[in-house]
Amino acid sequence: MSDKNLTSKDLLKFQGNYSEEAFWDKLKHFASKAGAKVVYYALVLFYTLIDPATPVKYKAIIAGALGYFILPFDVLPDFLPFAGLADDWAALIAAVSYVFSAITQQNKDKAREKLHALFPKAGPEDLGDLA
Repeated sequence: MSDKNLTSKDLLKFQGNYSEEAFWDKLKHFASKAGAKVVYYALVLFYTLIDPATPVKYKAIIAGALGYFILPFDVLPDFLPFAGLADDWAALIAAVSYVFSAITQQNKDKAREKLHALFPKAGPEDLGDLA
């Protein structure tokens, strides 16, 4: 699954896999393997999803991307070294590109705060284009 090929319809297929509990469980078990940038993007999407101001159409896309992120056995199973989270990263990037206009500074600030709790040494380079 490549972010160049992911459409919003592709992401919507996975929204039934999303739950807040499963999201936090995934981060708990895979945060260090995924790395700060992947975790930050996932957190930005999470805080955008729970933001009451986010339009419903964007919430569905975000839930789909996070649902895909949560799945342990997707196109590239997460336990595979190096490549296992590449497809999850592609889904997160695609979702960010679709919902970028709904991502607020407040959502990014909450994500950054949580990221620093998980990765105390995270720096600006770990925030990517969502700094």
